[in-house]
Amino acid sequence: MENNQEEKVIEQFRTENRSEGGIRVFVAGGSRSGNNDIYTKEAYNLGRKIIKMGFKLDFGLSNRGIMGAVAKGVLDGWNKKQSDLSDSPIQGITTERYFALYPNDDELINKMDVVVATSLEERKALLLKSDFVVFAPGGVGTLDELAFDCVAMQDGMLPMKPFIMYNINGFFYYLLEFLKYIAKEGFADNVPFIVVDNDEELEISFRLLKLKYYQEGGDGLDIYVNARRLVSELPYYIKQRNYYNSKVEDTFERVNLIKTRGTDFDRQVLNNEIESAYIEKEIERMYERLMFAGHDSGSVSKKLVYFKKRLKELSEMNL
Repeated sequence: MENNQEEKVIEQFRTENRSEGGIRVFVAGGSRSGNNDIYTKEAYNLGRKIIKMGFKLDFGLSNRGIMGAVAKGVLDGWNKKQSDLSDSPIQGITTERYFALYPNDDELINKMDVVVATSLEERKALLLKSDFVVFAPGGVGTLDELAFDCVAMQDGMLPMKPFIMYNINGFFYYLLEFLKYIAKEGFADNVPFIVVDNDEELEISFRLLKLKYYQEGGDGLDIYVNARRLVSELPYYIKQRNYYNSKVEDTFERVNLIKTRGTDFDRQVLNNEIESAYIEKEIERMYERLMFAGHDSGSVSKKLVYFKKRLKELSEMNL
């Protein structure tokens, strides 16, 4: 049964990439591995999830660090399914100067389709032709990519598309808080980052993107609204999967049924459950952050009090 399922995935992958080029995921992350093995481990799992979903990887070409681990995960997953790599699941986009840094016989890079751009600006533009973006842990180069993409979307130079923050080991906590702060202070629009903490949550977000973004998504505002909805609803799907072992597709169908045919009471109960799951997820992250908070523990504690109060109100509303 498992082999038959794998064959179906392979055939779907081939069909999608023959007809439409397939769903492409741009991953931005570090060329270094970081000081904790969990970063490269989860980056590798990210690659495996990309190939499991039948997606393709676009990235800035690297054979080491976080990006090398993602590429290895993709290729290992692809090798397990088939031996013919004539249609590589990876497109590495670089410049002539950076490409010259790699030896001609590099085993990993020789299994990719390499695109050599004439400049860093062209490289960025080619990478952003992907369908959605995943930001993994990295250094200033990753932050540069994130800032560029946010500005390009905000100023209308880049079509709206979902952004996933792969928050391994709470890596993006402070950055996300700062981005919320500058939006609150009126210096930027809210960017609908879909935050996931591990590879299981990552797969759920991938499945929801495939179900919602590609079925409901349009241009501009429609995609922005759908991405924001995914941000608020993702913890609910995670909870349904973890606590009730409910498949993402089954939960998706039930949620849509309530939204389109349910009573006002049913819709209100669902909305309360979605908000509760979102708050519970935020509380979970804050408790984890308190372990490393140090000087800002007071700020985290204040938010915890607020979220717990709101969670109690939601619970009483559903009684």
